[in-house]
Amino acid sequence: MKSEELTRLLNDAKTDLITLGDWLRFSSKVLDQACLYYGHGTDNAWDEALQLVVWQAGIPWDKHSHMLSAALTTLEKAELCQALHRRIIDRVPLPYITQQAYFSGLLFDVSRDTLIPRSPFSELIENGFQPWLLNPPQKMLDLCTGSGCIGIACAKLFDSAEVDLSDISDKAIAIAQKNISRHQVEERVTAITSDLFDNLQGNHYDLIVSNPPYVDLNDLASMPAEFHHEPALALGSGHDGLDFTRRLLLEARDYLTDEGILIVEVGNSWNALEDAFPEIAFTWLEFEQGGHGIFLLTADQLNTIDIT
Repeated sequence: MKSEELTRLLNDAKTDLITLGDWLRFSSKVLDQACLYYGHGTDNAWDEALQLVVWQAGIPWDKHSHMLSAALTTLEKAELCQALHRRIIDRVPLPYITQQAYFSGLLFDVSRDTLIPRSPFSELIENGFQPWLLNPPQKMLDLCTGSGCIGIACAKLFDSAEVDLSDISDKAIAIAQKNISRHQVEERVTAITSDLFDNLQGNHYDLIVSNPPYVDLNDLASMPAEFHHEPALALGSGHDGLDFTRRLLLEARDYLTDEGILIVEVGNSWNALEDAFPEIAFTWLEFEQGGHGIFLLTADQLNTIDIT
């Protein structure tokens, strides 16, 4: 859909459409016709339209079905049209428009300085990391935390654990700090700017989780336009996607307790990882809700790694 065509449709809509229900139907239709990529919280045009319109109208999520006949104001219509234009023409992912996203049943602030939460880690959290954790961690680290969603969700799960959130980006850490406050876990969760373990010296963790940059050059070049709104620093990691993961495997043992475990997402780069380290018996976790490319290693296994 070209910009001129969408502008005409939006101008007509501002005149012809009145109610929340009208705008839901219209928004779903134009989003569907635009052939967008879905994968940042929704997987279809209707759900995308519902999230966008309900957010723009300021209606509680669980109340919209009772307000389908409510009229949108002139300002609400204009702002919704601007949001639709950004989503369709600029291909901005919906969470960057609403500046919020759900992860593991919790609402988080997001910005273009952070990845949009969507990791299979949510299923691990919902299952309490069973059967992998014998005991709840007393201290854990969410490395490359972005918005802080994984670490904060873990802090809500393990309600006595101390949790460090680290990221190389000061701007991402600022968003993570906002989410720490949003979820009222300031007493147990700390956000730290760090390139890998540089500013975490002296810490030892029962559990380290990480969703680091892991996209290889080929996948990065072929990604839909929506992904290119996300921070490149949090996506690409060298020709095979493993530049960061190699460093992580080399250093992680020094920051784990003797019974600690490391769980890392590498997505489509899992084949390259196995090829790079054929001597390591990675445990690849399985997910009923979809997703792949997350491995688990114990502290003992990390002792055997020799990266040259």
